[in-house]
Amino acid sequence: MLTNSTTLKQKIDSLWDKFWSGGISNPLTAIEQMSYLIFLKRLEDMDNSNAVGAKRRNEKFTSVFKGNEDCRWSYWSQLPGDQMIKIVRDKVFEFLRNLGGETSSFTQHMQDAYFNIPKTTLLQEAVNIIEDLHITEQNVDVQGDLYEYLLMQLTTAGKNGQFRTPRHIIRMMVKLVDPKIGDRICDPACGTSGFLFNAYTHILEQNTSKDVLDYDEEGIPHHLIGDKITDKKLFKFLKTHALTGYDFDSTMTRIGAMNLMLHGIDNPNIRYTDTLSKAFNEKELYDIVLANPPFKGSIDETDVNARFKTKTKKTELLFVELIYDLLVTGGRAAVIVPDGVLFGTSNAHIDLRKILIDNCKLEGIISMPSGVFKPYAGVSTAVVVFQKGGITDKVWFYDMEADGFTLDDKRNKTDKNDIPDIIEQWASRPTPSPSKEGSKKVVEVDVKEIRENKYDLSISRYKPVEYEEVKYEKPDVIMEKVLELEKEIESEISAIKKFLGT
Repeated sequence: MLTNSTTLKQKIDSLWDKFWSGGISNPLTAIEQMSYLIFLKRLEDMDNSNAVGAKRRNEKFTSVFKGNEDCRWSYWSQLPGDQMIKIVRDKVFEFLRNLGGETSSFTQHMQDAYFNIPKTTLLQEAVNIIEDLHITEQNVDVQGDLYEYLLMQLTTAGKNGQFRTPRHIIRMMVKLVDPKIGDRICDPACGTSGFLFNAYTHILEQNTSKDVLDYDEEGIPHHLIGDKITDKKLFKFLKTHALTGYDFDSTMTRIGAMNLMLHGIDNPNIRYTDTLSKAFNEKELYDIVLANPPFKGSIDETDVNARFKTKTKKTELLFVELIYDLLVTGGRAAVIVPDGVLFGTSNAHIDLRKILIDNCKLEGIISMPSGVFKPYAGVSTAVVVFQKGGITDKVWFYDMEADGFTLDDKRNKTDKNDIPDIIEQWASRPTPSPSKEGSKKVVEVDVKEIRENKYDLSISRYKPVEYEEVKYEKPDVIMEKVLELEKEIESEISAIKKFLGT
């Protein structure tokens, strides 16, 4: 990971300082400019790889750089500083804005892309750092690492909700809902498209022969060729229509679209939309919804969509009901919510939980420790997994205490990690797996008991409290020790009196 490379971190710290002193004070502007450059670097790598593949298959190949050879990273990144900044500003970004063709959704997102690195030396340093990242097929998510690390420099990042869900939490959630080929998958607050990308790689992993797959030290799969997908229409559907993301921040939609395009999604379906507003009326479209929606703040009451039965302005409640609406009957969701959603006593909180329990099959709730989103936010959160329709008879709870990283601001790696056990226990439902002590963290609660407790879904209400038996000595032994202690005290007092001559 990028965050484990001290030298690279130092270079990025230096670059960040120079972005700041150079007049780029908005963190998303810095991230966006770096994302554009990373995209341009990877674009040439992918183009070269596609050329080799086409040659092997004896297929005709047309480079995306045809007629624009001077837009290749390998060309302009080697130019002297003054020439480099001129061609990037005047030619490369124009090429980038029109990359997907006039009808491409990617091109629509990129219409507002602009070059905003004011100094030649700043551009040169950014190019050098990207060269040092060695972004290849084996390390494609380094863009996300870079994004995370840049945000770690800011104390205000969490206030705007602009922080990325940790990859290991995303991968856990994807495994819980287990998307399949042919599923329509959505994230209504997609940000950098991390959930969509990981759902895509999960499907490819499940459909790639084991002898082809290769896993890195973090367990991330590579060589995802999807050779077991024999239906060409399904494969095309996966790459063109299976993934849909929405976000109300145009900068994030651009970064999210670039992220998906770098991972093989030719025409990313990322839309600039406020999904809570009156203007958004889509429903019952998706088989899978994965999300970590914003849960700080409230929406303008006059713009709240009339679809919502939950009468509230709190976005964390509205997003969960939105996700319910977006699912087809039988569709499944995994969504991160602040703990207050699980036990809040307002009518809106209770009404939302009634939807999850009475209108859905509420499958599971994983309580996460408060440090999971540090350094951006210290709020306690939970993952809620549910299926639209069906009947809730029991709810599966897991009390996560560790996620593989320390729970302080540093978030260093540690051996304590409940996530493998969560996946194992989830797969073995309704019988807890006996193979690990972690099974003690699992509680299954009858829905009748939950209803009797005002639909409270906090694990602390239902998890048995284990008391350690305290063994006391026999009374005569205790008395003997007390008498012995008194003798010692009297002896010490006598010694003090003698010393004082009294």
